[in-house]
Amino acid sequence: MNEELLNALADLCEEKGLEKDVILDALEAALVAAYKRNFNSAQNVEVQIDRETGGVHVYMQKTVVDEEDYVDPQEEIPIAEAKNISGVYEVGDIVNIEVTPRNFGRIAAMTAKQVVTQRIREAERGIIYSEFTEKANDIISGRISRIERGNVFVDIGKLEAMLPVNEQPSNERYEVGQMIKCYVSEVRNGTKGTQIMLSRTHPGLVKRLFYREIPEIADGIVEIKGIAREAGSRTKIAVWSEDPNVDPQGACIGPKGVRVQAIGDELKDEKIDIVKWSENPAEFISASLSPSKVLSVEINEEEKSARVTVPEYQLSLAIGKSGQNVRLAVRLTGWKIDISAE
Repeated sequence: MNEELLNALADLCEEKGLEKDVILDALEAALVAAYKRNFNSAQNVEVQIDRETGGVHVYMQKTVVDEEDYVDPQEEIPIAEAKNISGVYEVGDIVNIEVTPRNFGRIAAMTAKQVVTQRIREAERGIIYSEFTEKANDIISGRISRIERGNVFVDIGKLEAMLPVNEQPSNERYEVGQMIKCYVSEVRNGTKGTQIMLSRTHPGLVKRLFYREIPEIADGIVEIKGIAREAGSRTKIAVWSEDPNVDPQGACIGPKGVRVQAIGDELKDEKIDIVKWSENPAEFISASLSPSKVLSVEINEEEKSARVTVPEYQLSLAIGKSGQNVRLAVRLTGWKIDISAE
């Protein structure tokens, strides 16, 4: 190395946001390994890089011992010999004896390239990880690049994210080249770099779509109180507004239903029931069984259960296909619900 190379390294560190001293420390450690690999693996050595000139020096390190204790010439130096180097040395001190090989500069340059490349790669991985950590629990868009064993891989720019089979709604089909929106369920930082796990079944996907499509939700005027979802089939979402002049359901539905329709289209025609939340359990439970009409709700606070009566002709609607409607209502409200006909 030389001063010119050292300056180039400083410029590169500034560009990539790396600490120059951290790189040089790593390089010194790598050069110790390179020296032992190429010259003498038995020696206890230290490599020092001059921070001003870029000069590389290899030192054999020996412990100063009394003459009678002198046994290992690789690790030890007698006190008399140490005194010849410098009169300040005492028993127990470490003496650095320079053993820099003549052709070590070539090895240093090759090692420097490897270390800098590795550190830059690690730094870029860290930047990517930080960038995508901020996108966790949000929606990300990308193009499907490949499909392997049912797992869908999505190109999201700087890397590929994976939509596993178990995070795909049963009613959806995917093709290479298709644009897709997914919920970022997990960001991992592993040995292979940053890994992004996606989901199309997570309730968070519905929540983030509502934040994007409904200005009143994005502005905090309307609040999402809960979501219960069976991906690909039906979702119930409870909304509420502190402003008495705002209809939270109407805000979510939009003029002629265009807002909720846009969300339904993104979810491949998944049915969405928008329910008005209430702190009154009877009112909330009644609303949660939409689209069924409810005649009465009897609340048992101790058991947190409710007995609901509906018109006989709407019993099957209230229960839903395979019990789906009441099942989602239970998950949305947190109450056990028994339904009977009038």
